[in-house]
Amino acid sequence: MTTAWAPWRRATAGRRTSAAMVLVAAMIVLAAGSAPRLAQAQGVAYRERPDGDQRVDGAAPGRFEYYVLALSWSPTYCADVGNRRFDAQCQPGRGRRYAFVLHGLWPQYERGWPQYCASPDHGYVPRPVANRMRDIMPSDKLIFNEYRKHGTCSGLGVDGYFELARRLYDKVTIPKRFVGLSDDRLMISPAELVGEFVVANPGLRPDMIAVECGGSGHRLREVRICFDREGRFRACGGNENRARLCPSNLMYVPPVRAGAGEPEPPSSAREILPLPRDDRRF
Repeated sequence: MTTAWAPWRRATAGRRTSAAMVLVAAMIVLAAGSAPRLAQAQGVAYRERPDGDQRVDGAAPGRFEYYVLALSWSPTYCADVGNRRFDAQCQPGRGRRYAFVLHGLWPQYERGWPQYCASPDHGYVPRPVANRMRDIMPSDKLIFNEYRKHGTCSGLGVDGYFELARRLYDKVTIPKRFVGLSDDRLMISPAELVGEFVVANPGLRPDMIAVECGGSGHRLREVRICFDREGRFRACGGNENRARLCPSNLMYVPPVRAGAGEPEPPSSAREILPLPRDDRRF
């Protein structure tokens, strides 16, 4: 009797094992599919560049070709995270109207970039240094992350890195209409925005600047300006691929959020946004 039932038992066990494997695989697929939705629900801080295969983790500090100064358009960042994060940068009535803020200063190779480099300070940012940067980098988390990820690769140390970041930030003149933009219907091409920065900054050429857009209405996300290691404008490398960073002929620029005692801008901007593929380049 035992011998007769053995093949059936083995077959049954095999079917159960196969069924369990199918169930586990299905759960993995479902989890992978829900991960982006979960990240979106939790809110995402300043966006990481998608072409991560070009990064070099743990590279030797000080070995790179040029810098990118990344200027984030704060109204788009705040629209992306909403009020879920209770970010002081994004709360109305806090007395400060943020337009372009400093996302970071990134050491670059001509193709790719170093990150999370070995550093004697282990990526630590002292509180006084962070406090000095808060007017242009309005988030402790942003300040700490940018030094740990990018600043350690500069080879300048924490003080030298943030001193250079501020010096380059101050060197860039923001075109006047973007300093306190209140127009909630501004649509502009990336080339037009680049042109305004070029006019406002003598010595800056179109090949030294790139614009990133994305999301609903191809919103302006970021302006990236390239510098050599001595802090002079220079042509950007292969990382600043303009067609990839903003694959649109037209983008929407959300207005600057209201400060203390000021009303919020009208909420009609969404009504003028183009459909997702209306103005893409093919």
